[in-house]
Amino acid sequence: MNNAENQSSNTLSSLQLLYNISRELAMALDLRTVLQRVLSMSLETVEGSGGSIIVLEENEEPIDSAIIHNGQIFEETTERLRATLENGLAGWVVRNREAALVKDTSKDERWIVRAYSDDQNVGPKSSVSAPLIVRDNLVGVMTLSNPIPDYFTEGHLDLVRSIADQAAIAVQNAQLFKASQRRADVMEALAESAASISATLQLEDVLQRILEQISGALKVDAVSLALIDPYTKILKFQAATGGAQNEILGKRVKVGQGVAGWVAQEGVGVIVPDVSKDPRFYSKIDEGTGYTTKAIAAAPIRAEGEVIGVLEALNPEKPFTDDDLRVLDGIGNLAGTAIEHARLFEEVQVAHRRYRELFEDNVDPILITNWDGKILEANRQAILFIGFVEQTLKNMIIQYFHKVDWSVVGPNFEDLAGGETLSYESQLHPKEGESIPIEVYVHKVVIEGEDRLQWILRDITELKNLDKLREDLVSMIYHDLRSPLANVVSGLDLIRTMVPDDPSITQVIDIASRSTDRVQRLASSLLDTTRLQAGQGIGSVQPVSLKDLLQDAVDAVMQQIKGGNFTLDVNLPQKVPDVMVDGDMIKRVVINLLENAIKFSPEGSELRLGTFRRTRWMHVWVEDKGRGISPEVQEQIFEKFTRGSGGTGKTKGLGLGLAFCKLAVENHGGKIWVESEGEKGSKFTFTIPVAE
Repeated sequence: MNNAENQSSNTLSSLQLLYNISRELAMALDLRTVLQRVLSMSLETVEGSGGSIIVLEENEEPIDSAIIHNGQIFEETTERLRATLENGLAGWVVRNREAALVKDTSKDERWIVRAYSDDQNVGPKSSVSAPLIVRDNLVGVMTLSNPIPDYFTEGHLDLVRSIADQAAIAVQNAQLFKASQRRADVMEALAESAASISATLQLEDVLQRILEQISGALKVDAVSLALIDPYTKILKFQAATGGAQNEILGKRVKVGQGVAGWVAQEGVGVIVPDVSKDPRFYSKIDEGTGYTTKAIAAAPIRAEGEVIGVLEALNPEKPFTDDDLRVLDGIGNLAGTAIEHARLFEEVQVAHRRYRELFEDNVDPILITNWDGKILEANRQAILFIGFVEQTLKNMIIQYFHKVDWSVVGPNFEDLAGGETLSYESQLHPKEGESIPIEVYVHKVVIEGEDRLQWILRDITELKNLDKLREDLVSMIYHDLRSPLANVVSGLDLIRTMVPDDPSITQVIDIASRSTDRVQRLASSLLDTTRLQAGQGIGSVQPVSLKDLLQDAVDAVMQQIKGGNFTLDVNLPQKVPDVMVDGDMIKRVVINLLENAIKFSPEGSELRLGTFRRTRWMHVWVEDKGRGISPEVQEQIFEKFTRGSGGTGKTKGLGLGLAFCKLAVENHGGKIWVESEGEKGSKFTFTIPVAE
């Protein structure tokens, strides 16, 4: 009867214990406190002298514990807990994931004898241990002991299993809650940092706010920030708070040197709990500042995926955790963006100041308008040039004092929207005095975030005067040369009829005739170039035999072809239609192209001349085997006074030939272009209209 009563009493005690434990776990707010109370109730129920509950991470590293011996709570170091898990009974339970009953610890090698300060009995004991497993995840281990060998039974083991199962759920829930709290704390710290850091665009303020956020979030003694010089790749400490903050400013370390240099090189954060044990620590910084570094957390500062600097937090109140590193790393990412924005803002400010200085001190008049043409700003030169006071100018539109060339800028300035600089000539009408010829350069600019138009008005009075002088000079040269040349030609024709038929004399006369022909062509081309540039257009056009025109051009250069041992391949279709052109002008175009081919081809090489029809245009082409023309030079050769290089030593001239060719062809409505590959020669082609 007594046994039945004892068994019933034990069952009730066990049920009451499980109920109390379940209630404690359901009301759990702090894991450590709950573990201690569950352990205390368990020991009281089974009349145990001591016990422990060790909470484990996923890698089975101890992260928390509750230890009671003879009613006294003990704090174990992580090292002692590791030793227990490696060699003790609890470690065996963890590795095997099954409960264990040890009736006599003196006979079980898994038991570690460990005396506490008030333990009078270090002899044999009885012990029971069970793993804390939930959803197949091991989260801890519970161990109870009694000073009497053979005290614990299978019933005690079942009871401990039940307690462990309930405690496992509570431990996992507490861990999840703690993890969510940590994430919330991290997010809150990052949100506060983002709000604070982004509240200013001044670089110095940005750096200071970054340090303040780290110092407040991590509770550390000192924080430093170093940025990488993009040219030298050296880390320079730009800002610091806390101990020796003034001494560290300006200090430099190489990328890869010290903890900061290692982080900059590897691009990952790191925690160094004891710098004296880490070979990466660079002690010379401490020696130079007088500060003593004990622990470091460091993280890279990133901008657009690149490491631009390093954050260091030094000597925390409590040991650094992974959450601390996550906060530091997050602030590093925020800091990178904020620093780049602040740098960009400073550059914009500097550029704006420089623009204002250039705007005011420019020798040319400059005006800023909106897209309606209303003047918003004028520099000093514009006010002097136009003659109106600044306030009056700001009430005017750009069209008021000069005629805008809408064919260039487009209706409502729409052709300026792409950002190109467009130019045209016009006449400025100042407040007083005569009109002034100007060249206008206009393009879109962004001022304080707004699209504006910038107008540069360049006085070209002197240039126009020089153009007029040049035109007069060219005209004078042409007319002054024409009469003497005509006399020379007539004289040569007369001499040819008077001298005996002597080949040597005839050759000299032919050379003189060809030379006068070239001078006449040059003078005509010079006059035509000036006239066509002035917009006067070509004279009279009429149907001309293209076949005869090409033959005349070939005859004009035949002596040069023979003199250089060239061969000329003329490729003409069977039927060559007439063309509607100024015959003399187009003949000079062909002669110029043939002479260029002769100049830039090696002696003895082949030259080719040909033509073909395409719709209403005749294509005429001249091809050589010279050194070719580079793409960048191809864009310049049709400009005046530009001469090619790489010829055969015969590249003399004014550089007017191709410029004249372009003007002549385009004034006939055609086009001229060049195709060339390096060392493979060049092919010049132009088009002229067919005579219908």
